[in-house]
Amino acid sequence: MENLKPTPANSSPLTTLGFLERAATVYGDCTSIIYNTTSYTWSDTHRRCLQVASSLASLGIKRGHVVSVVAPNIPAMYELHFAVPMTGAVLNTINLRLDARTISVILRHAESKLIIVDCLSRAVVLEALSLFPPNIQRPMLILITDDTVDTSSPTVDFLDTYEGLVKKGDPGFKWVRPINEWDPMVLNYTSGTTSAPKGVVNCHRGIFIVTVDSLIEWAVPKQPVYLWTLAMFHANGWSYPWGIAAVGGTNICIRKFDSDIVYRLIEQRGVTHMCGAPVVLNMLSNSPNQKPLKNPVQILTAGAPPPDAILFRTESLGFVVSHGYGLTETAGLVVYCAWKQQWNRLPATERARLKARQGVRTIGMTEMDVVDPETGISVKRDGSSLGEVVLRGGSVMLGYLKDPTGTSNCMKENGWFYTGDVGVMHPDGYLQIKDRSKDVIISGGENLSSVEVESILYTHPAINEAAVVARPDEFWGETPCAFVSFKSHLDKKPVEKEIMEYCRAKLPHYMVPKTVIFKEELPKTSTGKIQKFLLREVAKNMGPPRSSRM
Repeated sequence: MENLKPTPANSSPLTTLGFLERAATVYGDCTSIIYNTTSYTWSDTHRRCLQVASSLASLGIKRGHVVSVVAPNIPAMYELHFAVPMTGAVLNTINLRLDARTISVILRHAESKLIIVDCLSRAVVLEALSLFPPNIQRPMLILITDDTVDTSSPTVDFLDTYEGLVKKGDPGFKWVRPINEWDPMVLNYTSGTTSAPKGVVNCHRGIFIVTVDSLIEWAVPKQPVYLWTLAMFHANGWSYPWGIAAVGGTNICIRKFDSDIVYRLIEQRGVTHMCGAPVVLNMLSNSPNQKPLKNPVQILTAGAPPPDAILFRTESLGFVVSHGYGLTETAGLVVYCAWKQQWNRLPATERARLKARQGVRTIGMTEMDVVDPETGISVKRDGSSLGEVVLRGGSVMLGYLKDPTGTSNCMKENGWFYTGDVGVMHPDGYLQIKDRSKDVIISGGENLSSVEVESILYTHPAINEAAVVARPDEFWGETPCAFVSFKSHLDKKPVEKEIMEYCRAKLPHYMVPKTVIFKEELPKTSTGKIQKFLLREVAKNMGPPRSSRM
């Protein structure tokens, strides 16, 4: 057998781009995309992507170039997930809600050759480009116009419009296949919830593995109706732009999340699947116009540990919640709370508690563990011993762009990727995230999980959002400081003492927040993650309380 070797016939590089070609063959006359009154079939989408890729190539975009996109969940954003890498270029989707300075830093760091900009983001991108040093060449600009929103902005700074690229492109364009499946395919900048954004590079192989893996783990059937409530610029929509093509589904595109629009589209379009961070579940379950669903809708949540109370409320409306865990560095979700049939016989509150756990590694992830970050030794599987979550598998990033130190710090010589997340392993082998390493509060020598305190706060009937961070304390070192927002239309809002007493009845004394700050809304990233680093700064600047001995 030693003479049997890889050949061109059996070693084609893995890539998700072929999913679109297959969709056009199998599902050619089926609806691929619906956006307001616009709809396309899979034949249309395949043709349009080839035409855009052709036009990009004619502009000089080629293998290894970075093409940045600043756009919401609209058809162009979906198509560019295929069209850009079809030229051999690397797709860089940028967070819509970033300010001009941060966008400018990303564009310069990525060395973007071209930016495709939604009409409503035109001003912030032009401002970002104005911050470029005079000696650095600016990228080319393409504008995405949209008749459904204000499009009065002039196009003088732009080479062309997106639809212009479609019209001028060759539908017979021979797309550029990766030479090697390790070729870079996407560049994503981390959300910056704990630090400055880093440029994560994922290859064709990693994207292929995580896409197929995600379809299997979520048990996505052929031809689902998928509602885009998760931002495609967030880790490429957890790989589902390519995944929905693989199963010939219908993509329902919306510009921004709105619970009323979501409920309307679920009913009008027969939505079967959607994804979102726990904040999406919270908004759906707290919507004043909520009503039980006529048919179940599968909803996959990740991005932050979801409180049991939110899971319980969401499922009571008829959503079937699945829970996963992943990072930008893993190109999508690589841990799922694999559900066991016998758990369906448990009380609803116990089911919600089990579902709040992140779960077990997917079949595409080689290994997962929780280890002591100093020794690398596995912690006890007792559900309480804290350690750092580590991963090993095919969808882990190639590394951070232009950051060998950052790459080596998390991708250790022992063969593990260190996530920076703190978790426990339960006796049944299921992982549960307890915190980011920077969010663990050390009070009087006790390691305190901010997530556990938050999960209790979320059970309070008046609280809409909650985040807990460390506040300096002269005696205890640090104490929990809770930031909360209330639900709308409350007749009476609780005071700080009432919140503390509520927590004291449900938590060990040292875990009870010693400070409660009320806010109209907590600061969040566009993906719904509460920006704890901002709240930490607020708590730090408050300084220690005058008297804090208990």
